[in-house]
Amino acid sequence: MEHIFHTVTSEEDGATVRHILKAVLHFSSHAISRLVRTENGITVNGAHARTVDVLHSGDILCVESGDHRPPKILPTPGDWPLPIVYEDGHLLVVNKPAGMTAHTSNFIPDTPTVAGALAFQRGPEFIFHVVNRLDKGTTGLMVVAKSGYIHDRLRRMLHTDHFIREYRALCIGRPEPTQGIVNAPIGRDESSTVARMVRPDGQEAMSHYEVLSQHGDLTFLKLLPQTGRTHQLRVHMAYLGHPLAGDWLYGTEDLDLIGRPALHSYALTFVHPVTGETLHFTAPIPEDMQRLLQDC
Repeated sequence: MEHIFHTVTSEEDGATVRHILKAVLHFSSHAISRLVRTENGITVNGAHARTVDVLHSGDILCVESGDHRPPKILPTPGDWPLPIVYEDGHLLVVNKPAGMTAHTSNFIPDTPTVAGALAFQRGPEFIFHVVNRLDKGTTGLMVVAKSGYIHDRLRRMLHTDHFIREYRALCIGRPEPTQGIVNAPIGRDESSTVARMVRPDGQEAMSHYEVLSQHGDLTFLKLLPQTGRTHQLRVHMAYLGHPLAGDWLYGTEDLDLIGRPALHSYALTFVHPVTGETLHFTAPIPEDMQRLLQDC
C-alpha cells in the first residue's frame, strides 16, 4: 500500500488534519471517509490521528493513497503485449498497441484490453484507473493510475499546462494554413451510435495542428488537443476537410493504406501528483505509420 507524506509548514501550523487533507493534498470527502474507516489510514508522527486533530509545524502527516477493494467486475486476463514505459508505486505509463481498448466493451467483447493485459501481468485484482483514454485504433502513450486518489489528481490536471498530450497523425491532403487552431464544438451525430460531429450545441472543443512534412497525398501532422472530447482530433481534422488516413468513421476506409486511423499518442508531459516532478515520455512512431512516411 502506497503512502503520501506531508511535512507541516510554519504557515500551516494550527490547521486540522482534515484541512490539510482537503486543501493541500486534495483528498475528496469520500476518500477522507475511507481513510477514517481504515486502521492507521491517517497517522501523525507515526501515531494514529483523527481528522479533527490540530497539526503543528514540523509534524509529519502520513496517509494511505491506495484502493482497498478490487474492482467489482474483474477483467479477464489476456496474454497481450503491452510495453510498460514507466512505473512507480502510484502510476504507470504504457505504450498501447493498435486494436486494444482500455476496458471490455459490450460492442466489441472479444477485443484485447489494457485492463486484461495488466491483469495477466499483475493479477486480476490489479487496481486500474485510465487517465487519458485512447481509442481502439490509436496507438501510443497512456497513463494508468494505481489508486482512485492518484486518478483524481491526474484527471484534474488534464487539459492544463500540467498534463500535455502531443500526437502524431497522417491526414489526407494538406491543411491550409499549415498550422492553426480548430475551435469547433463537438456533439453526438444523431445518425450514429458512435460517431461525433461538429455542431453548434456541442461541447467546447479546441485542437492545435501543425504540418510537419508532406508525403505524396498524405501530410504528417503534430496535433495538440486542448480539450478531451470523444474522437476530438479525428472529428476536427475531418471538419477541416482532411480526415486522418484510414479513418473509416470520419473519412474513407482503405485497408491497403492502413488498417486504422493514423493517430499516435507520441508524447506526454505531466507533473507527478505526489513528487511534483515533471515527467516526459515519447513513444516511437509505429510501423504502420512509418511505412506510410517512407513509401510516399
